[in-house]
Amino acid sequence: MPESPTSPPTSPLPGSPTNNATPPSPVSALLRATVLFAAFLALQLVLFKSLLTFPSSRFLPAPRRSNSTWANGAVDDAEECKAGLIYVYDLPPEFNHDLVAHCDRLWPWYSFCPYLSNGGLGRPAAEVPALSAVVPNASLPNWYNTDQFPLEVIVHRRLLSHRCRTIDASLATAFYVPFYAGLDVGSHLWGPNSTVADRDRAGARLLRWLRGQPFFAKSGGWDHFITLGRITWDFRRYGADGWGTNLVLMPGMENVTRLVIEGDRLDPLDVGVPYPTGFHPRRAADVRAWQEHVLSLDRRNLFGFAGAPRSGFPDDFRDVLLEECEDAGSDRCRAVDCRGTRCNDDGAAVMRLFMGSRFCLQPRGDSFTRRSLFDCMVAGAVPVLFWRRTAYDAYRWFLPRGEEGEWSVFIDRRALRVGNVSVRDVLEGYSERRVRRMRERVVEMIPRLVYGSSPDGLGDGMDDALDVALGGVLKRFRHRRWSIGHEERPPGRLVAGAPPRRGSSKTTTPPTSNGRNGSVIGQRASRHRSTAASSAYIKTVLSEAPASRSKSLQLS
Repeated sequence: MPESPTSPPTSPLPGSPTNNATPPSPVSALLRATVLFAAFLALQLVLFKSLLTFPSSRFLPAPRRSNSTWANGAVDDAEECKAGLIYVYDLPPEFNHDLVAHCDRLWPWYSFCPYLSNGGLGRPAAEVPALSAVVPNASLPNWYNTDQFPLEVIVHRRLLSHRCRTIDASLATAFYVPFYAGLDVGSHLWGPNSTVADRDRAGARLLRWLRGQPFFAKSGGWDHFITLGRITWDFRRYGADGWGTNLVLMPGMENVTRLVIEGDRLDPLDVGVPYPTGFHPRRAADVRAWQEHVLSLDRRNLFGFAGAPRSGFPDDFRDVLLEECEDAGSDRCRAVDCRGTRCNDDGAAVMRLFMGSRFCLQPRGDSFTRRSLFDCMVAGAVPVLFWRRTAYDAYRWFLPRGEEGEWSVFIDRRALRVGNVSVRDVLEGYSERRVRRMRERVVEMIPRLVYGSSPDGLGDGMDDALDVALGGVLKRFRHRRWSIGHEERPPGRLVAGAPPRRGSSKTTTPPTSNGRNGSVIGQRASRHRSTAASSAYIKTVLSEAPASRSKSLQLS
């Protein structure tokens, strides 16, 4: 039995080896302790490196500093958080951390783990030889091999370290729900034994948990928002055996604002936000350096197209565009064949194509928008569109409406299909001076289309895509709170009008546009009208207590 530190020493037996052993010298004892300590440090270093290179359930950063109000330390300038404070729910790990911990099970074809490293940004471009050969050395630290579907992880990581995050829920203007719904449903979409119940299970459990939270119960969810890292149709299952999960249509989601990479333009709670690209600048200076680079490139191709024909789709429009490229000749058009995962593996071929082209063709994909649209614009090329819903009607907070001709080209796909026009003729009709102005306009928009890697944002007055999205969300919630506070209603619990039916096939048809709306680029007045229109669809339960209780909430 081992002795305790306070036990008296026992006498060795006569004749035992310890009776005659020479006690170790202090030097040898010190050497042995030094070796053991060095081995311990080496082991810790190996474990630390493995945690950095493989996503784990604890991959998200803890708050940097904390007190009773600010999760990340009080801001120096009160104006920084004038728009309001954000509260991030600490969900049970099954809704986010556990999905990342089991990242090797998310995709049936390959491990998704490399794409979730670095907080969802993926592997640095410096570790991807093909990509590092395309990006100049000065910009290389800002580029990653980013997949198109990790937006939930990227936004969650940023918000945990956001300067306007609060840990006092009573002070919050907005409440963020960090459920990785896209990662969850993606793991059940293609499994041979996956069922509808599998796809709906996590969403139903989340909403059951959320309804038990006092601030969600108080507002009915109108001041809550969530990120959806897949297109909205993956979360709107119509019919018992349809595609995807039923999350968006579940009871409890009626009022929750959704930041989604492609939304239903007739649902005011769907806010289209840019797909993640590989460019994640740290500072405003990094953005300006990239802007100067793409503007200085010698673009020898008139237009380019990245895609592949789809044999399973009769009269696929991509076949038409590939023929247009072939007819224009290799001196005017280049195409990249994206069959399989060629264009997803490293993105280098697509970026090289767009950086060498003045225009890039952007047809619809499986849905109306492809990530390729944003890759094209980040590369400084002018997008050529064939469906309005690809961009004009989908990303109202990010792309200036009413100015589409300044940064894009629209070609009637029907006229192109029957041969009344050609892509080459249309694009050659633009003067070099006009093309230069259009490219400058596209490059000017780049900051609002990318997600920076710094928790403090780009700085220097430059907003990235998350800043734009948060600004729109906070403004929407302040307007709703103001509307609720100024309506004359008797005390008690009241229910406002129900939202429009979402099961209707009309949701697939773009409505008539009444002009500008939603864009945060110089369209402040139109956003007031858009937000007011959206508030008509709120279905919320109001309590007798006023919704606003904090001086930090600005009603301007």
